[in-house]
Amino acid sequence: MILKRTVFCIMFFSLISVSNAQISGKVIDAETNAPLTGAHISIEKANRITATDFEGRFMFKGIEFGNYDLIVTYIGYKEARISIRVREGYETRKDILLTPVEYQVAEAVITGSRVQVSRNNNPLTVSVIPREELEESGESSILPIISERVPGVFVSERGITGFGVSGGAAGQISIRGVSGSPNTRVLMLIDGHPQFMGIFGHPLPDSYVTSDAEKVEVIRGPASLLYGSNAMGGVINIITRKQQNDGWSGNARVSFGSYLTQKYMGSIGYKKGKFSVFASANHDETQGHRAGSEFYINNGFLKLGYQISANFKLNADGNIAKFKSYDPGTDDAPNIDPRHWVDILRGMGSISLENSFSNAEGEIKYYYNFGKHDIYDGFYSTDHNMGLMMYESFQPFRKSTLTIGFDFQENAGYAEQRNPRGEKIAEITDRSISEAGTYLYYQQGIGSMIILTGGIRWQASEQFGNEWIPQAGISVLASESTTFKASASKGFRSPTIRELYLWASANPDLKPESMWNYEAGWIQQILKDKASIELTAYYSEGSNLIMTIGRFPNVNNENSGSFEHYGIEFSGRVNILKNFNIHTNYAYLHMETPIIGAPEHQLFLGGRYIAGKFSFNVSLNYIGELYTQTSPTETKEFYSTLNTGIGYQVNRFLKVFVRGDNLLDRQYEINYGYPMPGITLFGGLEVSFRPPAK
Repeated sequence: MILKRTVFCIMFFSLISVSNAQISGKVIDAETNAPLTGAHISIEKANRITATDFEGRFMFKGIEFGNYDLIVTYIGYKEARISIRVREGYETRKDILLTPVEYQVAEAVITGSRVQVSRNNNPLTVSVIPREELEESGESSILPIISERVPGVFVSERGITGFGVSGGAAGQISIRGVSGSPNTRVLMLIDGHPQFMGIFGHPLPDSYVTSDAEKVEVIRGPASLLYGSNAMGGVINIITRKQQNDGWSGNARVSFGSYLTQKYMGSIGYKKGKFSVFASANHDETQGHRAGSEFYINNGFLKLGYQISANFKLNADGNIAKFKSYDPGTDDAPNIDPRHWVDILRGMGSISLENSFSNAEGEIKYYYNFGKHDIYDGFYSTDHNMGLMMYESFQPFRKSTLTIGFDFQENAGYAEQRNPRGEKIAEITDRSISEAGTYLYYQQGIGSMIILTGGIRWQASEQFGNEWIPQAGISVLASESTTFKASASKGFRSPTIRELYLWASANPDLKPESMWNYEAGWIQQILKDKASIELTAYYSEGSNLIMTIGRFPNVNNENSGSFEHYGIEFSGRVNILKNFNIHTNYAYLHMETPIIGAPEHQLFLGGRYIAGKFSFNVSLNYIGELYTQTSPTETKEFYSTLNTGIGYQVNRFLKVFVRGDNLLDRQYEINYGYPMPGITLFGGLEVSFRPPAK
């Protein structure tokens, strides 16, 4: 009996000892002292893994006493290996400093999986444009930068700045030849929630400015599994800026250029403890390179954050854009009397609650987009696009992630026709349509080389019923420097209010458009991550495309269109020297039927060199076989542009710069009948400050 009691006591106190022993700590940036959220920490001997929360903290419970090695990894930082000793019944605390690396190919991305993962682990093709490249471009608008830097993506333009709306407008986005007129097959996101006009279903390209963006992630191919309708051809996700470190930071830029073009930008950020705020404002205007092509815009953005606890964070943001754009008309039919103008107000707001634990993270978000459109021909409309999104990601097994999500969306709008005095003549529409979806997305690692992903979405609409959207993929990490990927995914797009209910072609019986995309890719890092190449091949086929059939007034929208595309995309980076880097990309697109605004060949070659306080940027763009017209005759463009910029850092606060675009003075058109400007020159200065690193 005494022996049994002794054995029981030993076992009891051993269990207490095990349950009380734990490892905790914090992972922070060695240079800025900022906490790193989502860093992975594993215990080699114990086969345990966790991730840091919003404050960079982590904890392992129930650890047996002994000696262990902690392995800490985070995208963009050098791996750390820390040896620790766990004593019986004690908490072992260890803060870990991670050092940023100069160059890392496998950026951390969230757009293709909802949670942050290495780009190499995601089977979809995702491109990332970081804040540094957005600033270097000198552009105030985001879309022209994406058109250059991401292979397979093309954005139409018609002038020195400004895209406009309605007839003669530019800003049509094509990904691998999938677009629309207006663009409804590529989804614009801000921090993961949709951005488009409620009646027509298209984004407003003039609303997206570089001053608000921390980075941009682009999915080339369907992303309807996670984001639903309009993500049929791909997704562009603008991830907005936030203040990272305690204290104040600020940035202001002023530039002047050809055709009386003026651009003003200012931003400011503040963080203290659990509270952070970031705000920016922009004003652009130009007289345009053609008579009657003026453009004016004012844009403001505000983002607030509050860290409720180590596991929960509250975010709120909003922006407002007011712009007036003039359409000069084609060269042979200019819009002189009357002048063609659009006066647009767009805004959005969202509030979200994020959660982050050692083995789970997620978010619930409500968003509301609204607009008012006033057009010279008497068309007047108000609209909104609102919704609720929620998801939660778990780690049910080792090397696995399961994401469960739900979203609801309502699109609504009112439109009327007015006379020249601004009086209502007739109501055009007053409609709303809504749909909801739920999805599962699963990722499973097998051994150290293979990552399998798969998921399915069920979409329910009051208009067309139900739709199933599957996706599957595989990533093979053949070595530390070699990754192979393949995926198959379905995309879809719901019909818009315009297609269902507006004008003579309206058809309330329309069904969703759909497409399938199959692709395979290879990512190779070279020279110890100093260089990289990425190659992707794809095949896409679409069906049920909504087409307008017949001759006016006997026209009707029908699900009668289809397409078949295939192509290759290449991108490469070289960063052998600390002060010199090269970036290039190329895309080839084969289309069975020509499509306007989707070039067969795209080539970009850019480089940056830093010499002391001077910085030099140069880029060459080539576009081949771009259809600007397919009927009554086919018209194609072939052109190349050379752009360059020089900056001088006067001191830590002040930088001056000059920039020249189309230095070869090429004559070309992207929109038929709208010649692009020749040589354009800009100059300006930039002032910035930020809190010192702790």
